[in-house]
Amino acid sequence: MSTSGNAQRIEDYALIGNCLTAALVGRNGSIDWLCFPRFDSPACFAALLGNKRNGCWKISPGEPCVAIERRYRPETLVLETRFRTASGSVLVTDFMPLPRGHNISIAPDRRRVDLVRIIKGEHGSVPMTMEMIFRFDYGSIVPWVRRRPDGLSAVAGPDALLLRTSLDLVGRDETTVSEFTIHAGETIPCTLSWYRSHQGEPASYDALAALKEATEHWQSWSRRYTAESEWRDAEIRSLLTLKALTFHPTGGIVAAPTTSLPEKLGGVRNWDYRFCWLRDATFTLYALLLSGYREEAQEWREWLLRAVAGSPSEVQVMYGLAGERRLPEYELPLLGGYADSRPVRVGNAAHTQRQTDIFGEIMDAFYSAQVHGIEPEDDAHRVQTVLLEFLETRWQLPDSGIWESRGEEKRHTHSAVMAWVAFDRAIKSAERFGLKGPIGRWRALRDEIHRQICAQGVDHERGVFVQAFGGKALDSALLRVPLVGFLPPNDKRVIATAEAIARELTEHGFVFRYRPNEAPDGLPHDEAAFLICSFWLADNFALMGREKEARDLFDRLLDIRNDVGLLAEEYDPVKKRFAGNFPQAFSHVGLINTAHNLSLHKGPADHRAAR
Repeated sequence: MSTSGNAQRIEDYALIGNCLTAALVGRNGSIDWLCFPRFDSPACFAALLGNKRNGCWKISPGEPCVAIERRYRPETLVLETRFRTASGSVLVTDFMPLPRGHNISIAPDRRRVDLVRIIKGEHGSVPMTMEMIFRFDYGSIVPWVRRRPDGLSAVAGPDALLLRTSLDLVGRDETTVSEFTIHAGETIPCTLSWYRSHQGEPASYDALAALKEATEHWQSWSRRYTAESEWRDAEIRSLLTLKALTFHPTGGIVAAPTTSLPEKLGGVRNWDYRFCWLRDATFTLYALLLSGYREEAQEWREWLLRAVAGSPSEVQVMYGLAGERRLPEYELPLLGGYADSRPVRVGNAAHTQRQTDIFGEIMDAFYSAQVHGIEPEDDAHRVQTVLLEFLETRWQLPDSGIWESRGEEKRHTHSAVMAWVAFDRAIKSAERFGLKGPIGRWRALRDEIHRQICAQGVDHERGVFVQAFGGKALDSALLRVPLVGFLPPNDKRVIATAEAIARELTEHGFVFRYRPNEAPDGLPHDEAAFLICSFWLADNFALMGREKEARDLFDRLLDIRNDVGLLAEEYDPVKKRFAGNFPQAFSHVGLINTAHNLSLHKGPADHRAAR
């Protein structure tokens, strides 16, 4: 199915960002997605989910390209796209300057947010076209655009944009256009600044100096990577992606910077991922800590503690960037959807679901952080004991599960495993760090949960773990059983589960979450392979000592990264296309941790599996 409008394949996009928001830049030179001033703000450029009339900024040759090459400057988030035509070659450099000094003492609503594009002629003289369509609120608002001596401004309500450039600009049908020729040795900077319309225009700055500063900043950050790995480049790119998806003022990490990129082209499984999921907590902590990024790990742990503070009955699976809890889901009928995949959604109703596994993630994250020397906040132990008191009353209740099913609640085996993890880590925290609480009762609960899972969460005819108690359906979430230490990797049920998933939930070498026809989830159609599940299978093989199988699967995953090293949420192994939101933090966390599992003496899988 062709994509709607002018959106390209998901894998044809690259990410630039400034730890406040992010933009997707296509191979064709078009920025088709950008939210100002935060990841979760209404999009200013929304062509990704509609067509160019919903907002975009394209810079490209005015004649056919012989070749298009792109890369990030080594170990940075500075993107370089080289266009070669019959007339010569031109380099377009895209980046977002970080807030001055990364100073978070300035209130976020007063901080400017900038995007810089620098056009440089390399050879010959190349005719170029710039096309900019300003829109606010996901393409629904056409701003008031005014010409200025150094560019133009666009204002609508509280939002304002200021484009500074030396190019001659012409207005055509609510579109700003410039047609020009770039000559070898010539450099033309273009800067776009978002600001509050009532606060006055931001000052100009030297775009080339900002480029130098951004390059040095990201390279300095990348040098903090401390692990020895044969996959260093892939890990650095994944770490940079995680950093780009971090909201600097709070330390929260968004699952992805996009909404509604479909899990199946033309389908309805289109969700908003511009929020922070508790489920990612422990995996993310290990990815950061074992790579040498202790400060970022501590900020993420502190975000987690603030987010879950309050009544344990109100703990959510996801929160906003600063821990916001109200994330109402609604649809945007104005947007036709990526590849005609509708509806386009903003917000995520899954934040109201009951998902018991998150309590295990919270407890494991706090325990893992302390094991690695990150001391808890004063009230962290109290928060943990209150959460455990609540979990004692609900661990046996049906829930929506790790995959946030919109169908009937079930006794999900994975949820029970993570309830076991919660009490297991509480016991370890008491024994190792003095966490106060009813340790005897916790031990009894841990043992009872373990007994119930082994009795009801296993298909005893096949000897495999199943998605729900008393059911038959496989679920790749059960690959986590050995990864969290519930059973050792050489347990026959663990081995049988991994082998069944490799045989029955895997197509063309990639792992699916489950089969919707076998485990109905309340939604029509199916989806593509879920990449984190493939990383989990590789981790299982690594723990079992089946290194060749682990490495073969890991290499297969590395091979599907796009040309600048990014991964989406899912992958269609038949169409060989990315699917789902992009880039996906969980996929990159999986890459980092599996690389550690295969290259370190003791990687995250060994750490978490230790009992």
